[in-house]
Amino acid sequence: MTNHLLALSDFSKQQLQSLIVRAIMLKNESLEGVRHQQLAGRSVCLLFEKPSTRTRVSFESAMYRLGGQVIFMSAKESQLGRGEPLKDTARVLSRYVDGIVVRTFGQEVVEELSKYATVPVINALTDLYHPCQVLSDIMTVIEKKGAPENLKIVWIGDGNNMANSWIEAASVFGFSLTLSCPEGYEPNAAVLEAARKTGVGDIRLVSDPAEAMEDADVVNVDVWASMGQESEQEKRVKLFQPYQLNAALMGKAKDDAIVLHCLPAHRGEEITEDILEGTQSVVFDQAENKMHIHKAILELFIGGSTEVTNQ
Repeated sequence: MTNHLLALSDFSKQQLQSLIVRAIMLKNESLEGVRHQQLAGRSVCLLFEKPSTRTRVSFESAMYRLGGQVIFMSAKESQLGRGEPLKDTARVLSRYVDGIVVRTFGQEVVEELSKYATVPVINALTDLYHPCQVLSDIMTVIEKKGAPENLKIVWIGDGNNMANSWIEAASVFGFSLTLSCPEGYEPNAAVLEAARKTGVGDIRLVSDPAEAMEDADVVNVDVWASMGQESEQEKRVKLFQPYQLNAALMGKAKDDAIVLHCLPAHRGEEITEDILEGTQSVVFDQAENKMHIHKAILELFIGGSTEVTNQ
């Protein structure tokens, strides 16, 4: 198994399933009062070029709850903002910490860091992928609905990094994924082609969101303009309006369908208040699960846990 977590397609179904099973176990043990100390004496550097609330706090809390220590560095506080070569940053940090969690813009940043680092590099978000988030989302799906292979999962809205990681997940786990995005805002074509070439999972693009929502078990939405796209906000609000998750659109899904949103949510844009706060919404359970999946990820990659099957 690779020593880094850069994209979901780098792993087998068994490896990812095992990671989620471990996260659920750690969650349940925490609820029972078990104090985890597997990473006592270990440290991780959170190297964030993009701001964050949930990703930062969930990774920090996960590391602390495993007994480890966290060093947080923004671009302003690191040499990344001053032009130091990534290969130098990777080699120096590898001598100080036991792992590097990176939240940045280009996927090439985490790839180069992983090439030169001698400690695990974990992708906490790039413009191309958001693998840790989608793992926590699938964990939530399993808790609420069972095995994803038996479900119809739908993505509505921008074909962004989340959509790309959902596509990779479908090609690994083998579930049905239907995406509905405005023309010109589809997921990355290379990611989609690579996923379809595996022959695993039923991955479809449907232009009409109402058609995509038919008989959906899981409905996933995200903001219409991500970080770095603020200048497109007004244009996107107009273009994406038919893709708003509201009562009419939810009426196309199954009565027991669940709603996912990785947050932060722009209420009244990609999702209405009544849907976000409704009985089908599991977004806050989903947000909590980020911490638990991060515990499992840190335990495996930094602690070399034998609790997770490396197949």
